[in-house]
Amino acid sequence: MSAFVKSPADIALLKKSGKILAKVLAKLKTRVGIGIDLLTLEELAKSLIKEAGASPAFLGYRPEGARFAYPYAICASLNEVAVHGKPFSYRLKSGDILKLDLGVDFKGMITDTAVTIGVGEISREAKRLLRATEKALSEGIKAAKPGRTVGDIGYAIQKAARQGKISIIPALTGHGVGRELHEDPVIYNYGERGEGERLVEGMVLAIEPITCLGSGKIIQARDESYVTADQSLAAHFEHTILITKKGNEILTK
Repeated sequence: MSAFVKSPADIALLKKSGKILAKVLAKLKTRVGIGIDLLTLEELAKSLIKEAGASPAFLGYRPEGARFAYPYAICASLNEVAVHGKPFSYRLKSGDILKLDLGVDFKGMITDTAVTIGVGEISREAKRLLRATEKALSEGIKAAKPGRTVGDIGYAIQKAARQGKISIIPALTGHGVGRELHEDPVIYNYGERGEGERLVEGMVLAIEPITCLGSGKIIQARDESYVTADQSLAAHFEHTILITKKGNEILTK
């Protein structure tokens, strides 16, 4: 049996965690618009998660290699910021694309999700980026079945990105999730069919294509966010899924 398989008790809690997270993100999405301050979204997220009897999985989390623990409940990444953007006193304006990435810890079980939202009137190229990235997530999830591999997921994501004429950011990956925010296996957003860890019933994965309109190269900013090296727009969509007997179940939907 794979070391990554969750117990039935864990899965029951993860399903509740995912439902809480989906509801929180749905409410946050309704608040995104011209003139909304990113810190307002942060405070709303914390309040909603607390009301649901859970805690923000990102708050106080210190990933490997980070200098400091993360001080917010959400990542709010604007435009060329691909991931790990910190909320700050900024009011959204028409043309922005905002990536909201957040996690919930419910009784020790963590789920993770992300979405990219266009604010007001966004460019044709930005719309294409969002459509193609969301399609890449959908194709990656379709490939996640028992007996398949993490390479199959990466292959499906990469193929969809190429068809959409966007670039995968190869340095940023998906991952296992559950008792920790980041667990094995690593889910690359590229790969070869049949390669890597084999998927089995009971695995819980955060699948998350992270893409851009440019080269796919990134640099780490001083605030530890990751920004496209060529300043091109970036997008990020993510769901936590459970591998089931016949396929998968999206827990954060």
